[in-house]
Amino acid sequence: MTGTDAVQVPSRTVLSSADIDRALTRIAHEILEANKGPEDLVLMGIPRRGYPLAQRLAAKIAAAAPGVDPAAITGQLDVTMFRDDLSRRPTRPPYATREPVSGIDDKVVVLVDDVLFSGRTIRAALDALVDLGRPRIVRLAVLVDRGHRELPIRADHVGKNLPTASREQVRVRLVESDHPAVDEVVIEGTA
Repeated sequence: MTGTDAVQVPSRTVLSSADIDRALTRIAHEILEANKGPEDLVLMGIPRRGYPLAQRLAAKIAAAAPGVDPAAITGQLDVTMFRDDLSRRPTRPPYATREPVSGIDDKVVVLVDDVLFSGRTIRAALDALVDLGRPRIVRLAVLVDRGHRELPIRADHVGKNLPTASREQVRVRLVESDHPAVDEVVIEGTA
């Protein structure tokens, strides 16, 4: 075997459906605690998988704080046109940006994404957010933080810290957005 040969390593599941549910429940409670309740709280999910995660978090927040309408505090933030790697990545259609009815001005906005890796998606999200308005505070919640940051960005709320090799890929699969319809996080890679 030469230095350029790679051996495919079988994927391994690191979070099951139950693990994801527990992580989201914990994150929802952390968000409420950090915000001292649900007042002025907005969750902005980054497509594709950040938006369904934001919807799930909003439902869990509503369950813990009666009177909260999960749909009213949830939005979707497309970052496609704010990315710095548009020329290097395959073309993808933009998703709709959906602001909550109350907007984001003077709100506590929690950006929600599935995996935090280099930090470039979150940088793009911050730029996209500024185009919408001026939040009072911006926080970040991610299901998985895998390290390998290229920008000085860190998550405030993390479901699982998952040290990985740079050649490995973390795949988040959600019932709402993937086929087969399953909730899991797997690591795929080469040795």
